[in-house]
Amino acid sequence: MGTRRTPLPGVGTQYDFTTEDGRHLSVVVHHDGRRFLGFYRPDDPDTCEATVPLTPQDATALARLIDPAPADGIRTDGLDLVTGHIPVTRRSPYGGRLLGDTGARSRTGASVVAVLRRTSAHPAPGPDFRLAIGDTLVVVGTREGVDALTAIIGGE
Repeated sequence: MGTRRTPLPGVGTQYDFTTEDGRHLSVVVHHDGRRFLGFYRPDDPDTCEATVPLTPQDATALARLIDPAPADGIRTDGLDLVTGHIPVTRRSPYGGRLLGDTGARSRTGASVVAVLRRTSAHPAPGPDFRLAIGDTLVVVGTREGVDALTAIIGGE
């Protein structure tokens, strides 16, 4: 089992992973946030059999499936806080609207601490920050608050 990181000038970074049984996988992370997952032949670890493009939201969802409880939990004075990543999808009623329109903090108690956009990050966005389809909200709050905000942003 092992990993290797290779810079790809002008493109991004390739991360290669070899499983305990010798299978070779790779993830190419482009500078613009796109990712490609590559699967290599077991009998020839240099021959890529298939690639799967992943949006940032796809990559986050896959990471959650692989590790459903990453180091998100923060313990502060007896209060359990978690962080979450909430994608703004086409189904969201908030694409193109102001962050303040969500009423996030007053409705759920959760705080949006950053917005990740395809090519940039926006820390501590104010209520006048305009959300876009494809953004990912980085939020902090109780599990219930983060779950409630996920439902609100998702249009549920």
